[in-house]
Amino acid sequence: MKIQLPDTTGALQDYHLTGTPVAPSKLTPNSARVLYSAAHVVADPFGDHDPTGPAHVDWEKTLEFRRYLADMGMGIAEAMDTAQRGMGLDWTGALELIRRTKEELPDALVGNGCGTDHLDPADAKTLDDVRRAYLQQVEAIQKIGGRIILMASRALARVARGPEDYISVYSDVLAACDQPVILHWLGEMFDPQLTGYWGSDAFEDAMNTALTVISANADKVDGIKISLLDAEKEVIMRRRLPAGVRMYTGDDFNYPELIEGDDQGYSHALLGIFDPLAPAAAYAVSKLSEGDASTFRATLDPTVPLARHIFRAPTQYYKTGVVFLAWLNGFQDHFIMLNGAQATRSLPYFTDCFKMADECGLLRDPDLAVERMRHMLKLYGV
Repeated sequence: MKIQLPDTTGALQDYHLTGTPVAPSKLTPNSARVLYSAAHVVADPFGDHDPTGPAHVDWEKTLEFRRYLADMGMGIAEAMDTAQRGMGLDWTGALELIRRTKEELPDALVGNGCGTDHLDPADAKTLDDVRRAYLQQVEAIQKIGGRIILMASRALARVARGPEDYISVYSDVLAACDQPVILHWLGEMFDPQLTGYWGSDAFEDAMNTALTVISANADKVDGIKISLLDAEKEVIMRRRLPAGVRMYTGDDFNYPELIEGDDQGYSHALLGIFDPLAPAAAYAVSKLSEGDASTFRATLDPTVPLARHIFRAPTQYYKTGVVFLAWLNGFQDHFIMLNGAQATRSLPYFTDCFKMADECGLLRDPDLAVERMRHMLKLYGV
């Protein structure tokens, strides 16, 4: 099968598809690693997607994708930045998403993003403003029986004056959580408003503050996800975590080596890239569970160029690549996103996504993917 695709000059070249779709696998509670996919939402294409207004979500297609993940035994990280949380999906929409997923998949492994995004950082004047915002979301999520992923707060980054402020706020919020939570350290490459999180621009100092929070509240912390796109920093922190506290890699550039680990430990995963890579991730970890590390790496290593391409700078626009692949793979009937985010990447970016996904076996129906890619090219006048 072939398709004509434009090169960097716009000239059309024949591209021959070579990938074989990854065979489906199912993870179990006894699998070697815990995997969460930070799942995207499907926009309602008939909604008024004014960037200043509420999100319009196609709930049927959004929940269908979550059933697909759960059927593979993947955990679902709900209402996170992959779902355009704070970038098209506000707190009201996020809570509705959390509620619907809980009702649809009551027994699935689901962690739910809990933050302060209903509080405009400009309106946050004191630490108590941040505490109240966090606790409002904690209460709402726990009221419907949801487990919590405690997201980084733009408002806290704005008002905190040093590490002690982070320690104080996190300790109070964790005290209100009825089950162990996953903390989320999101780097400034994903959200520039989080620069200097944990009270310092220096990694070592910031890490020490986060570790202080974890050690003082170890019974309330299942693990921490760090998204710094730096494998060395993750390993350094992983080796210093208290016993029983998991590291969940959020490194969409170096996940194979971090999940495989070394003789001193390994990372579980909570990744946006495991939305489009879900079948490859499930297959790879099923092999790792059998003791077959070579097949694990042979499956995931070839996906890294695609992940690095999707998450290339400006990294916060990675969601466009994620949803583009969901459209190519038939999980939605259109390529429309909340906030009009489908327009934040260029045609060469999409063309390379198509090629790399094919090479990794991540186009589950190549005929459909080719048909939709041709539609995309026509839209761009090709």
